[in-house]
Amino acid sequence: MFSPGAKKSNFTSRKDRTLPTHSPPANASPATPLTENRKPASENSIPERPDTGTPAPWATSRLSVRARIPTVKKGDKVDEVDPIQPVYVGEVPQEVRDEQANMLQKRLSGDTSISGGMDKGTSLAWIICGSKLFVWSYLSPAASRKCIVLKLPSSILEDGDISKTSGSAWLLSVLDWDHNALSTNKILQQRTSVGVLLCNKKTRSLVYWPDIYSSQPSLAFIDQSDSTTILNKQQRISYNSLIASAIPDKKYFCIALACSSNGQLCKFICSPTGIQCQETITVTSQGSQLPGPKGYLRSMVWHAPYKSVKESKKRFLLLTDHEIQCFSVDFFPDSSLSKIWSHEIVGNDSDVGIQKGLAGQKKIWPLDMQIDNSRNAITVLIATFCKDRATSSSYIEYSLLTMQYKSGIDVSSESSYRLHDKILEKRSPVEVIIPKARVEEEDFLFSMRLKVGGKPSGSSIVLSGDGTATVTRYWRNTSRLYKFDLPYDAGKVLDASVFPSDDGEDGAWAVLTEKAGVWAIPEKAVLLGGVEPPERSLSRKGSSKEESTNVSFAGNIAPRRASSEAWDSGDRQRSVFTGLAHRTAQDEESEALLAQFFHEFLQSGDVNGTLNKLQNSGAFERDGETNVFARVSKSIVDTLAKHWTTTRGAELLALSVVSTQLLDKQQKHKKFLQFLALSKCHEELSARQRKSLQIIMEHGEKLAAMIELRELQNLIRQQTATGVAFTNSNSQNDLSGSIWELIQLVGEKARQNTVLLMDRDNAEVFYSKVSELEEVFHCLERKLSLIISEEMPFTFQLQRSCELSNMCVTLLNTSMNYKDENHMWYPSPEGLTPWYCQTVVRSGMWTLASFMLHLLSENEMDHLVISSKLEFHSQLEVFIKVLLEAYSGAIRAKVEREEEHGGLLEEYWNRRDTLLDSLYQQVKSLNQGSSEVVEEQKKEVTQRLSSNLLAIAKRHEGYQTLWNLCSDHNDLELLRSLMHDSMGPKGGFSNFVFKQMYNNKQFSKLMRLGEEFPEELAIFLKEHPDLLWLHEIFLHQSSSASETLHALALSNGDSSISEVMDPISYEAKIEPTLADRRRLLNLSKIAVVAGKNADYDTQLKRIEADLRILKLQQEILKLVPEDEEAQERAHKLLSPADLIQLCLDIQNKQATLYAFDVFAWTSLSFLRCNTRLLEECWKNAANQDDWETINQTTAAKGLTDEEIFEVLNETTLFQASRRCYGPEAETYEGGFDQVLPLRQESLEISTGGSSVEGILMQHRSFPDADKLMVTAIMLGSVAAEATLEDGPSPME
Repeated sequence: MFSPGAKKSNFTSRKDRTLPTHSPPANASPATPLTENRKPASENSIPERPDTGTPAPWATSRLSVRARIPTVKKGDKVDEVDPIQPVYVGEVPQEVRDEQANMLQKRLSGDTSISGGMDKGTSLAWIICGSKLFVWSYLSPAASRKCIVLKLPSSILEDGDISKTSGSAWLLSVLDWDHNALSTNKILQQRTSVGVLLCNKKTRSLVYWPDIYSSQPSLAFIDQSDSTTILNKQQRISYNSLIASAIPDKKYFCIALACSSNGQLCKFICSPTGIQCQETITVTSQGSQLPGPKGYLRSMVWHAPYKSVKESKKRFLLLTDHEIQCFSVDFFPDSSLSKIWSHEIVGNDSDVGIQKGLAGQKKIWPLDMQIDNSRNAITVLIATFCKDRATSSSYIEYSLLTMQYKSGIDVSSESSYRLHDKILEKRSPVEVIIPKARVEEEDFLFSMRLKVGGKPSGSSIVLSGDGTATVTRYWRNTSRLYKFDLPYDAGKVLDASVFPSDDGEDGAWAVLTEKAGVWAIPEKAVLLGGVEPPERSLSRKGSSKEESTNVSFAGNIAPRRASSEAWDSGDRQRSVFTGLAHRTAQDEESEALLAQFFHEFLQSGDVNGTLNKLQNSGAFERDGETNVFARVSKSIVDTLAKHWTTTRGAELLALSVVSTQLLDKQQKHKKFLQFLALSKCHEELSARQRKSLQIIMEHGEKLAAMIELRELQNLIRQQTATGVAFTNSNSQNDLSGSIWELIQLVGEKARQNTVLLMDRDNAEVFYSKVSELEEVFHCLERKLSLIISEEMPFTFQLQRSCELSNMCVTLLNTSMNYKDENHMWYPSPEGLTPWYCQTVVRSGMWTLASFMLHLLSENEMDHLVISSKLEFHSQLEVFIKVLLEAYSGAIRAKVEREEEHGGLLEEYWNRRDTLLDSLYQQVKSLNQGSSEVVEEQKKEVTQRLSSNLLAIAKRHEGYQTLWNLCSDHNDLELLRSLMHDSMGPKGGFSNFVFKQMYNNKQFSKLMRLGEEFPEELAIFLKEHPDLLWLHEIFLHQSSSASETLHALALSNGDSSISEVMDPISYEAKIEPTLADRRRLLNLSKIAVVAGKNADYDTQLKRIEADLRILKLQQEILKLVPEDEEAQERAHKLLSPADLIQLCLDIQNKQATLYAFDVFAWTSLSFLRCNTRLLEECWKNAANQDDWETINQTTAAKGLTDEEIFEVLNETTLFQASRRCYGPEAETYEGGFDQVLPLRQESLEISTGGSSVEGILMQHRSFPDADKLMVTAIMLGSVAAEATLEDGPSPME
């Protein structure tokens, strides 16, 4: 709706296009005519083609938004760029593109439009697509741009869609933890910690990511959808605005404020642990227009920033239905809210705002509010519903109200407000943006958003819910409007912001689009391209003549008022951009000079001095479509014959004049190529302007393709007349045919886009616009349902789809043949994308291919005779072949240009597999269902179809199809041949075959086949160690096999149990049992012995250690009580730390000793890293015996040293000491004394730390039984068989 007329460049042709009253979704193509408006297929005229020749309302521009992206080189002059057009800034991240492609490929039902926005403070852009939130910096270079992908909780997505007219369904606030303080230069700052708060408008649920840049961003969310009452749902209560601010001195804590459409203001405290709705208040005000105004509260903005982020208070402004209110948030102690002041902006006093009650006024809506950087000017977007009493017509007036603080008020002091009755005053008179616009519903009005601060100074931008953006600037007491306009495939405008600048001031406007990335609106574009708003009411329609008036402006002439219909975006499409750069007088002179030289060449054949004169005129300075040579070539192939207008309708096909004119053009184009060669311009173009020469040669391709299309049309018409157009077709075919109707559609569209062609016939225009042959495929993509409708008989659909596919094959094959025959004329192809590989061509062909695949799935296909099935299959097969060739060419060009091609490659793979699988299934069905054919004929047909399919699949690496063909026929020789021929990266087809055999558990067959392909098998088996070791044994690589078996035995994600080295970690498909692991370790041991390399002893020792730990796990698990957890542990490999902890949990004497055994067979590094765990083991060992009782018993009975020795020999401390420190103690690496000495005095010569004796000193019984405890560990460290006769008593 909010769409002013666009100021037009001198060399850019634009034309308004008509849409239905309600705008289509941004991601959809222009609207298709209603089904009831289509004419039956039996009629001669094309659907939606009026008899009067008036342009059809559905016609759209083919030109993609990509054409708007400039390709200006350093040598180009600045004035060659159209100054009033937006400037392309950058693409959205590839992750967003992939998600959009996935959504499109899944063909999601309903409104799949995406939401997005831009944050001015952090220069972050965000897009919500599907169930993911994408956040990136739109100022970062593409090479270093990092896109954060956040998954939305499923609960917040439920019932979260809002009406299409209400704009974005989400509110988002960014919290910059690193740069909360003021900064003079935000451009150079690198943000490393940013929080994001997201709110669903309708469900009012919030999601909070404290730090999106962390390695694994956590989230907290509050789902309020369940708390929404039935009354609230009926009233469609939703949040209208969301603001958030960090809480000082609390990391990742913030306060969020949300205002809802029922007048409530909600306060939330967000933290990493959760979101709490702390307070909900109802905002009341005196003098409201209605008792309970619908849709209010409207908007909130933070007030002036503070010098320090440590301030305990912060203020924000709130827009109601007639007031601006100011609140204060006290962060401490409980973040309480308090109202400071309110100012009425809609009342009886015109000096303080908008005066109500004037004649003709019916209702006033304050829609949105913004505050400028200085925090002095507050701008409010106002919509006023009025009625013209003279004409009784209703309209809406849009205006901007700018307020400022009254002089004498100290903004930073709250006490200053109490001294004044009026806080604000008008900064300037009310700026009327559109005096008379059409009446809109409230939901549409409430979807409008306002942005301020961009250049030129004082300008604002208004965003509408229908996806349009308009810059408004008040100049010379009137508003000048500039509409940001891109073709339909750019999608909606999601949000707008302002680029930062080095001088601290705001820069140009930045606009985020749904599908075309980020664009900038230069200051010069707003100054030169602005137009005045229309004067008359949009509710009163003028004549068709007035509606079609094309208003243009000269560069230095004051803008006139644009036609009011140009503002009606509900009835007009966006302006069409040709994509051509602004042409200068030099370009015109060069083109005229070239045309003169070519004319002289046709007359005399003389080319002397042509090259130098053209070089001096600047004819070689541009590349691409703007090159003068390309333009002259285009004029040759697009020449419109004057005498074609003498015939009309289908009779044109019966005349040879069409073919004659096309042949004349072809002859003239060949002469033009000869002129380029003789004048040596061809050599210059081939060296400097390869793209231009490519376009010139493509004109020849398209001309040859058009001639073949004309012949195909004649052939189909003859077949239709004789009744052999499609076998077994019992429907009455119309005289025109599908190709003729397609010609009518394309010609009608070209007529509507060019005023000079309005008096021409559609067929004339089609055959004249040779250079725009891509329009055929664009029309196939958008209008296929008009040519082949589901209401048609099934055989009729088959016939029409075959005709169209035959047409596509003819066009592409003719172009390819032309290129092969004239390859010497072409420039080097590196990085150049042929026209038949462009996106528009591929999309059109894919649309038709998808329809043909749909026909294959219909039940009626089974009832066709075999000849009809074979004919359809043959046509589909050839069509798929050229479609896949188009994809291959596009990918090759992207690779050569070193552009990102991941998305295109993925699309190619998916569509290739879909197409080839459909062909394969049809071959199978033909083989199984052709009972009417004798066996020999059936075999012959199957071999022929399989051979053709095999050739396509082999060329395009359709491995699944190749495998299916080989396995179905059990043809091992063919399989081996294909494996030899397809040696791609990572094993190619061989790797795919090995995967299939592995998944089918054909292990012996895999290994035998792998002997013929040892390198490919080795690459495959790296991911399958359960078979790799067998292959290594076969290759006599025993040491490698040992390593593989060792890693396989421990394949639960951990490395070697003993942690000597870090072998490759494999994840087994099936969890092996402990017995299986022991067998694998024993096999590894045998392989080590067989290999006997330099590390033989180390490897053998490592395997022995792991075997011992594995054995210990089996023994320890026997001590665990039987339960579900124990059963789970019985089949799971536990780490040494888990085993030791399990021993401590068992609280058993034997388990306690097992813990020391586990430590003994681990590495020294494990001991050092788990010293505290070892200390716990010693404490546990001390607790296993009652030392107080032992002490009392030995003292009471007066036991001798020998008897005491016998008592201590049974204690856990003695046995643990003997196991760890005894002479016969065995360890894998190092000793316990290197980590934990036995005696306390040993610490004097060590690096410090603890000792066993020191640990025992902490025991509760040590004060009484200290000598016994120390004696136990000392006796254990001597020897198991030590006797007291060998020396003095340890008790001494």
